[in-house]
Amino acid sequence: MSGTLNKVMLIGHLGDEVKIHFFEGGNCIGRFPLATNETYTNKQTGERVTNTDWHNIVVRNKAAEICEKYLSKGDKIYVEGRLKNRQWQGEDGNTRYTTEVHVQDFTFLTTKKESMANAQASSQNQPQQGTTATTNKVNEPLGNNGPEEEDDLPF
Repeated sequence: MSGTLNKVMLIGHLGDEVKIHFFEGGNCIGRFPLATNETYTNKQTGERVTNTDWHNIVVRNKAAEICEKYLSKGDKIYVEGRLKNRQWQGEDGNTRYTTEVHVQDFTFLTTKKESMANAQASSQNQPQQGTTATTNKVNEPLGNNGPEEEDDLPF
């Protein structure tokens, strides 16, 4: 293989609000931390262990403005982009290094409010002993009030 690939795909929760900086000429850059978790069970103790990794996310121009407007701490987002290493001189004169994910595409998944509401709803909807549970039609498309019509698609 002669080519190279620099691609990152992450799904995680915002660790802070989007901080945006505007430049002369109308361009802007937005930055926020993204937390991803790895959970496993320790075989020796049987205890559930969660490790959190933090990623520095960078969005530019219109994407930065959209993220600042609609995202807040705790929201879940999918980001796709490239890894980029950067270095600069700190105030103390030492050279500092960081690795950032420069976003090329993103999708808002859930807001913190939605996640909390879903968690409360699922805990309230758990059937009590002696009662019947009703199923929620979560996967039905919006606006579909009747039975699903059959398509003539070959797949």
